[in-house]
Amino acid sequence: MTTLRPYLIWLAVALLFAFAAVRAMQWVREHPEHVPGARFELAHPQGWATRHKLVALAADDDACFAAFDRSGAGYLRRPVVGEGVCRASQRMILTGNRLVPTMRPANAAPGCAVTAAMALWTRDVVQPAAERYFGQQVVELENLGSYNCRTIAGSAARSQHSTANAIDISAFILADGTRIALINDWEPGDRHGEFLHAVRDGSCGLFSTVLSPDHNAAHADHFHFDMAARTAGWTVCR
Repeated sequence: MTTLRPYLIWLAVALLFAFAAVRAMQWVREHPEHVPGARFELAHPQGWATRHKLVALAADDDACFAAFDRSGAGYLRRPVVGEGVCRASQRMILTGNRLVPTMRPANAAPGCAVTAAMALWTRDVVQPAAERYFGQQVVELENLGSYNCRTIAGSAARSQHSTANAIDISAFILADGTRIALINDWEPGDRHGEFLHAVRDGSCGLFSTVLSPDHNAAHADHFHFDMAARTAGWTVCR
């Protein structure tokens, strides 16, 4: 019996490892939102790998549009514009408001990856905040555009707007017609300001870049959101 004891111990350890491996694989199958290599789905909850997947979609047109196709979301794919560093091949307009509130103006056509991020942002950030502060939904988003072939103001670096990998949101319209605009309502002190700050804070784990009026005067009237790919995956939230 003494001779068998080490083998029995090793067998028990092996069985424990096997059990742990099976449980780990099961967990991975049940939580693909945490697995970088798992396919992105708009219906998935946000997870550890969500932003990584969205950034990857910005460089993979086919995979990004396929995610919308699988979701059953209606959209219009807009023509490719620009060339070189200003080539935008993912521009799209959603044809309904199931995933994102109606955009005003409607022709902004942000890139597919940004639109996917906006769908999760609407579901997980904007609408919960609107319900919490106002007891109703946001039905429209006013925007300042998406595609603009240019550098970042005061910098030689190329803006994410150059490939429509960004969107600027300036106001939120509630179901009762209330308009909450960054230029007028950013300063805290009432529910409007608290709502806008909650939206900004909730956006930071989803987009690669979140710039608000707290960043600089150029953003006094809008949120800038983009899905920029950066070394080591670092993000900006200001």
